[in-house]
Amino acid sequence: MAAPKKSVAKESGQEKAGSPPEFSKEQEFKALRDMLLIRRFEEKAGQLYGMGAIGGFCHLYIGQEAVVVGMQMALKQGDEVITGYRDHGHMLACDMEAKGVMAELTGRRGGYSRGKGGSMHMFSKEKHFYGGHGIVGAQVSLGTGLAFANHYRGNDNVSVTYFGDGAANQGQVYESFNMAELWKLPVIYVIENNRYAMGTSVSRASAQQDFSKRGASFNIPGRQVDGMDVRAVKAAADEATAWCRGGNGPMILEMQTYRYRGHSMSDPAKYRTREEVEKVRHDQDPIEQVRNRLLASGVSEQDLKAIDAEVREIVNEAADFAQHDPEPDASELYTDIYR
Repeated sequence: MAAPKKSVAKESGQEKAGSPPEFSKEQEFKALRDMLLIRRFEEKAGQLYGMGAIGGFCHLYIGQEAVVVGMQMALKQGDEVITGYRDHGHMLACDMEAKGVMAELTGRRGGYSRGKGGSMHMFSKEKHFYGGHGIVGAQVSLGTGLAFANHYRGNDNVSVTYFGDGAANQGQVYESFNMAELWKLPVIYVIENNRYAMGTSVSRASAQQDFSKRGASFNIPGRQVDGMDVRAVKAAADEATAWCRGGNGPMILEMQTYRYRGHSMSDPAKYRTREEVEKVRHDQDPIEQVRNRLLASGVSEQDLKAIDAEVREIVNEAADFAQHDPEPDASELYTDIYR
């Protein structure tokens, strides 16, 4: 399977190429720190899972950090985010605390769902993060509903609804597309195309492999984006948010990205070669791209190591908290239950 393609944007079938806008040094530093926080958090989560401190399912976001960080850089207060079960990175990008996310992974009362949701089901209304959803594609109709609420209330908030290349083949996705365009709802559908869904390559599972065209029959414009370059993601997000806030309806952004780990912690990922993964790491790693640009601009290696050290300290504190925070009281079994 080929590595993700370079940055490409398309409109109505017409290709639009070019280098992404340059970041200021401040933007580069923010992107680096935010992506490093996700990377180090996920690495630690993987370690805790291996130690048995985290149970159930656990899907890591390592390799895809530029997508959610670049998107978040274009959002404003009040915009909503909703995603599937590969969700820890989205939570951290929404400024949810690492301690609360990690504590939820270990099932402790200090977790965002009080230890009852686990990896796939945590929320923060305060941070406008609406999950974390374990059913493939289910969040797409919910994200469309968030956009309907914004439309109904007459605000200019945007719903950013993430799903993967595998979920893109689900029926409710296209029902959502139809309603969103019919009612001109302010929703950005972000398809995180990491090439393998749960383990089957896009070429074997999808008749139309250009996911930016998935909304064509509904007249929804789409863009293909280099999801490994945070600058390209930010530029596409700026365009999409302006489109939605302008009352033009939904937009689809296909983020061509790549996950380095298996689909979940139990996936040995034998459907691809180690050489393929290492080539993407070497040629396109989103964090290394930012590091290299900062080094080329005169920033010292020591300064970059200081950022990494700060991030590691945050993650280590979160892991320590998540292993020592008390478990929920047994009475919590009967709270937050719909009857």
